[in-house]
Amino acid sequence: MGPARPKRTPKQKALAINLDPKIYGTFAEIGAGQETVRHFFRAGAASQTIAKAMSAYDKDFSDAIYGKEPKNRYVTQQRLRKMLRYEVSLMEERLSRETSPKRAFFSYANTVTTINFDKTSRGHGWVGIRFQLTDTSDYNEIVLHVKFNENDATLQQETLGSLGVNLVYGAYYYSHNPRVLIESLYEDISLDNVEIDMIDFSGPDFKYVDNRLMSLQLVKNNMTDAVIFNASGYNMLPADLLYKKNIFAVRGSFRPVTLVNIDMFQNGLEMFMKDANADLEHTVVLFEITLSNLRQHGDIDERDFLDRVDILAQMGYTVMISNFSEYYRLIDYFASYSTQKIGIGMGVNNLLMVFDENYYKNLNGGILEAFGKFFRNEMKVYLYPYKDPETGELLTSENLKVSDHLKDLYKYFKLNNRVVDITQYRPEHSDIYSREILQKIANGESGWEIQVPEGVADLIKERGMFGYKPGYALHEMPSY
Repeated sequence: MGPARPKRTPKQKALAINLDPKIYGTFAEIGAGQETVRHFFRAGAASQTIAKAMSAYDKDFSDAIYGKEPKNRYVTQQRLRKMLRYEVSLMEERLSRETSPKRAFFSYANTVTTINFDKTSRGHGWVGIRFQLTDTSDYNEIVLHVKFNENDATLQQETLGSLGVNLVYGAYYYSHNPRVLIESLYEDISLDNVEIDMIDFSGPDFKYVDNRLMSLQLVKNNMTDAVIFNASGYNMLPADLLYKKNIFAVRGSFRPVTLVNIDMFQNGLEMFMKDANADLEHTVVLFEITLSNLRQHGDIDERDFLDRVDILAQMGYTVMISNFSEYYRLIDYFASYSTQKIGIGMGVNNLLMVFDENYYKNLNGGILEAFGKFFRNEMKVYLYPYKDPETGELLTSENLKVSDHLKDLYKYFKLNNRVVDITQYRPEHSDIYSREILQKIANGESGWEIQVPEGVADLIKERGMFGYKPGYALHEMPSY
């Protein structure tokens, strides 16, 4: 390991930027005052750095500058990017490169709403920077979404100011290492004060950055509890995706995706759509992987992580990475965004873990409190049968065994149709176990190819995933 990175205060960072003759740009802040730029003014030597600072608070005036927004929504990613690009284009238009030699331009912007007077809305917003590292290079963008946790508007404004300084400083001094840049965003800020639940890097200096890995850093560093990205690898804002939607999720290791996973997903989703009287337009489908699963074999193996999500992406699925080891926390999270129907597809072995009281020792109300959160919003479990590899017994909701003192509780949820069996499953898949597939892949054995969805075996072999080493040609692979 190299020497520890020195941590600087917002004032020190602002002064370092101000004293750098190459850095020059604008600040446009809406919704929480000019909290970021004030650090640069107070640090001194700002005249050679700040081209302009503005806050177009009035919506009519803001529209006159940046244009109108659909549905009059101003705290959006689209609005932020408009602000960033407009301000840069204005500098390029009004300043000659001949009179501003060797200056790297930037525009910093935020559009936020802080906690309201009644404290019913805690506040959130978008923060970003568009910047070039040299006067001749193309522009990069870093955009992130924040959720404020502090219970006072003034404190939220101060947090936003420090975060903004950290972003500007990080853009110029840590662009070569985006992981360090992300960590630096919380310097002089407590993790409890603000949550970053979406981040996106783009531009020539980030062409090798995988934003899915950047999302993983947010969860890994406890900056947020969950991140979501679609099949194209694009990071999605959970609030935008989940708001007022029906939600169906399947949790697994997906190492690799097997025919059992897909059978559970397809049949469970079909039952959920009927029960919820829902359509796909108003339903979000998620394949969820927990951080604890990614850490199952020690520290997180990023290559292994990308192998899993690349396969899911090839199949067109949206992936969620979360800190929710316990299922009730997952449901609690979904319910914070939507009051619509929630369904979870899971195997019998997973449901038995839900009824393990050891998971709820940190709750004052124990397992009863957990179940109150787990079975909220008419949430339903769609249960996939599990064949015990030792006894050969097929376990369903009818014959699974929970602790004696929990039998009545389980019976209550079963009778109230909150735990239902997936009946249209494929019995021939009951002997498929992912751990056996992984062992065969690592050992160079054949036969596992017919236990994964079509196209998955090809991808595993082409990319050398999960320890695969070519042992026989692709044309020798068993047919489906």
